[in-house]
Amino acid sequence: MKILRVILSLVLLAYIVVAVSWSRNQSATELCRGIVVDPIESRFVTAKEITRELGSLPEQSAKMRIHQIDTDSIERMLASIDNIERVRCIVTTDNRIHVEVDPLEPVARIFDRDSSYYINRAGKRISATARYHSDVPIVSGAFTKEFPPTEVLPLVSFINNDSTWSTLITHIKAYDRRNVILVPMIHGHVINIGDMDNLGDKFDRLRLAYKKILPVKGWDFYDTLSVKWRGQVVATRRVKRLHQAISTVDIEAEQELPDIGTMMIDENN
Repeated sequence: MKILRVILSLVLLAYIVVAVSWSRNQSATELCRGIVVDPIESRFVTAKEITRELGSLPEQSAKMRIHQIDTDSIERMLASIDNIERVRCIVTTDNRIHVEVDPLEPVARIFDRDSSYYINRAGKRISATARYHSDVPIVSGAFTKEFPPTEVLPLVSFINNDSTWSTLITHIKAYDRRNVILVPMIHGHVINIGDMDNLGDKFDRLRLAYKKILPVKGWDFYDTLSVKWRGQVVATRRVKRLHQAISTVDIEAEQELPDIGTMMIDENN
């Protein structure tokens, strides 16, 4: 049986070598019947735009042999365009070259100082314009080379994959990699998620606070909930201002003592 398997493997290998060689010989002699850009359903890019990027090549290709057309170069050139995610050039049996394009799939809209753009999972950017609009999470921050917006994408992905949090969270503010703030739809407080570690545990604690504490104390009783530290939800009491009857008297802020009993939640309880 082993000898038979070896023989069959060698025959199969020989067949593959011959088939590849035949295919190359055919491409060396066969004329290309044209370059076709497959239809694209996206507001980010159209087949007409891709054809325009190819310039005169689609017309010239009808006079060229298939092996003369560098499909790898076509793929690299088109993939470098900001609103394109992936490109594939496929030579079909009728000697046409089909160009398949995957448009950019934005996962977040970034507001970075004075600029705004979309990014995909790999961090590729496309400028945000009226035409390029996608309903994705909003992330703002003063991003740098040391702290790029891609560092926040694990949080974006976590929120998008949870129906509750994706509905509740409206904005992500990234001050630095250790202080990423969530702005919920419920006005009155924000959430400091800390860094991108242990997101499942952090959101479990946050969910517990939403179920057991905020309905009792009030949704605007705290101005900040923090789950930065393991096993705890640390809440900061809102500062109340005393409004004076006389306008010439300065308004002073009264800092209330923290309510320690409700600031921490032991994850074992």
